[in-house]
Amino acid sequence: MKRFLALLSFIVLSSTALAQSRGLPDFTELAERQGAAVVNISTTQVTRSSQMSPFPFDENDPAFEFFKRFIPRHPGGAAPREFENKSLGSGFIVSGDGFILTNAHVVDGADEVTVRLTDKREFKAKIIGADKRTDVALIRIEASGLPTVKLGDPAQLKVGEWVVAIGSPFGFDNSVTAGIVSAKGRSLPQENYVPFIQTDVAINPGNSGGPLFNMRGEVVGINSQIYSRSGGYMGVSFAIPIDVAMEIQNQLRASGKVSRGRLGVVIQEVNKELAESLGLNKPMGAVVNAVEKGGPADKAGLEPGDVILKFDGKPINASADLPRLVAATKPGTRSTLQVWRKGTTRDIAVTVGEMVDEKTAANRQGRGAKPPEQQANRLGLVVSELSAEQKRELKMSSGLLVEDVRGAGSRTDLRPGDIIVALISKGATTEIKTVDQFNKLLAQFEKGSNVTLLIRRGEMQTFVTIKGLNGN
Repeated sequence: MKRFLALLSFIVLSSTALAQSRGLPDFTELAERQGAAVVNISTTQVTRSSQMSPFPFDENDPAFEFFKRFIPRHPGGAAPREFENKSLGSGFIVSGDGFILTNAHVVDGADEVTVRLTDKREFKAKIIGADKRTDVALIRIEASGLPTVKLGDPAQLKVGEWVVAIGSPFGFDNSVTAGIVSAKGRSLPQENYVPFIQTDVAINPGNSGGPLFNMRGEVVGINSQIYSRSGGYMGVSFAIPIDVAMEIQNQLRASGKVSRGRLGVVIQEVNKELAESLGLNKPMGAVVNAVEKGGPADKAGLEPGDVILKFDGKPINASADLPRLVAATKPGTRSTLQVWRKGTTRDIAVTVGEMVDEKTAANRQGRGAKPPEQQANRLGLVVSELSAEQKRELKMSSGLLVEDVRGAGSRTDLRPGDIIVALISKGATTEIKTVDQFNKLLAQFEKGSNVTLLIRRGEMQTFVTIKGLNGN
């Protein structure tokens, strides 16, 4: 037994020595030094209800009739009532005179914002400005001599590096969680302006807006959101890089709003099949699906089918890189685009415009009568030429309406109602005008080839590749 205990003691001591030799992180000093600059944020939003029934039943409920007879109602019904919705979040102090960074969604719609410091002092905060596109907000409290965070450089972060979050999950102030950087430059759906830092740091409701620290105690990001199927933490968290947040903060502090550049194009990722169709040796850049008439790109001469490879000398490795670079450019700036067009590269000068509030375009559908049943072509598509009425309604001079999708076509994103605008092959774009012309172009492809089409869907244009052309 003594030998067993001695062996067990040796294993424990060896494990401890090994852990120390590997330098496993100690977060105590970081938490002590930086925790005071992290704040708890609580918000209150007042909503007013319309006139309410005094009965807790729907009028169709049998109990409603019973209670209506025995409980008197005031003339004119019950008076409108006010309800308070409360929420919690986190933030951190970036200047000693009371400026605090947090998430836009933490303070969105708030009638009252309260900031609580680690020393238990509470302040009413003023919202200086919020930017929903990046989810960054700047608020201020009337105080001075406050502790502040140190800012780091997210570009120096390495995947696998330890990082620490401090915040108020579920309202528990100054909670510390740790993990590693899982990835950098992540693009998320509907989030085109932030190259997110992905971590496995535990982030829960209330952590939003809190800082993400590197091991030097420098803020490298703002914890913004999680990926979850349950609503709770599942090991995938995302933070806004602090350099992006500080650029937004500077604009909010100066004017209360954010000004962004825009080109006026609709773009798409270049995959392997599309790269082959466009004559590129590998997938790269952002392909232009559509150009806004009269917009900056249109004035510069950009065309659908162009692939933007560089913006002001910065490479566009993925399509998501372009919106970030353009948005960060001051409107009115003269910039240079390197574009791939018909097998060659060229430089195009463009004056960056200013982004305006997004507008939702209504989808328009062709109203022409569907022709008699037709046989599908080599792509598995039943198509018809646009009628004069459809051309007027769609403001198009040509194109083919997809009536049905069969066979190979059903394995793509094509759907009835799409308009085929052009066919792309070996870097060349051919406008589609008639069914006969389209079928003759398809006949030139060998069996098993990939065919790329430019289609219009509603108000948008996109490229679709159909793989494995059949032999008909």
